[in-house]
Amino acid sequence: MKTATIKDKVLVTEILVSAFMPLKENNSINFVIKQDDKRAERIRLLMEYLFEKAIRSGKIYLSDNQKACILLHFPQENKINLKWIIQNLRLAFKCIGITRVFKVLKRQRMMKQYHPKEKHIIPLIMGVREEFQGSGIGGRLILEVKNKFKHNELPVILNAASEHNALLYKKFGFKLIKKDDSLGFPIYMLRMN
Repeated sequence: MKTATIKDKVLVTEILVSAFMPLKENNSINFVIKQDDKRAERIRLLMEYLFEKAIRSGKIYLSDNQKACILLHFPQENKINLKWIIQNLRLAFKCIGITRVFKVLKRQRMMKQYHPKEKHIIPLIMGVREEFQGSGIGGRLILEVKNKFKHNELPVILNAASEHNALLYKKFGFKLIKKDDSLGFPIYMLRMN
């Protein structure tokens, strides 16, 4: 496992696009992305945004073979500046679509209510290149990240948009704290520590 840097933006973005582009069912990514003929461009913009968010206030880890990645966010390190405001506006206009921004903000508020007030860690997204999914690369990367943070006492809060992913995270020690269906698809809120 290696820690990604700004130089890895294209690689990380490509991994995430490969992992999420084929998914057509209702999930968090498709909820955020405006669904039209620019879907591929919008997914790329979202993945670039998540990369920027993790690089400025978190960590990004790549598998040794560079086929999987995990992006972590440390909310307590999130500093708002003009560049970040511009990136958020770009996401709203070019990825989400203005008419859908309020739905996405509602989703964010719903998930945030399960975040602790104290410092915590949020895994933003994890992806494995489409052709390597099911090979165990993602699971090994999760274990490596978990081992790296084995002395961490901060709560780790994540959400999964499928029962399969929620069960996977439970195997790594996460506990289900809430399942919410209010958005038309399930969101499983999980916590460790």
